[in-house]
Amino acid sequence: MNHSPANLHAAPSLRTPRPGGFYRSTKTYDHNEGLSCCFRQWRADHSHCRLVHGYALAFHFVFSTRELSALNWCLDFGGLKPVRKWLHDMFDHTVVVAQDDPHLAEFERLAAMDLLDLRVLPAVGCEAVARIAFDHVSQYVAAETDGRVWVECVEVREHGGNSAMYQEGPPPE
Repeated sequence: MNHSPANLHAAPSLRTPRPGGFYRSTKTYDHNEGLSCCFRQWRADHSHCRLVHGYALAFHFVFSTRELSALNWCLDFGGLKPVRKWLHDMFDHTVVVAQDDPHLAEFERLAAMDLLDLRVLPAVGCEAVARIAFDHVSQYVAAETDGRVWVECVEVREHGGNSAMYQEGPPPE
């Protein structure tokens, strides 16, 4: 096969994959990102996880598309600055508790005294945080790409040994 530049220019566009195919790209905000966050799993009465404890969280996003941009990209990583800001707002030096935590009023009192930066979520844990990040970033990416790109998976790592993921299939064509 002749791979001269003239023949490469005659090749079909690679912006659209073969039938059934799609492109993926990933973005990671690693443990060194500084997302130091405290949690409390109040339902874990059998475990020390019922106590306030912290992690330097890491997030790994998988983005997918059926058609690359005019630049032949799935997603412009430079456009993810608002995602990074949201992650820092939510998980950098914050305390995360569930909205049904029986001691929520105490956490709110400490927050009112400016002793902690409280985030109240529907549920707490890596799985729940992965879903919350998935939902938030999915809305952002869909709006920024006119629905061309979707979030396929979000992985949240507590540390090198523990992580949880939330994933959905591609949207209907």
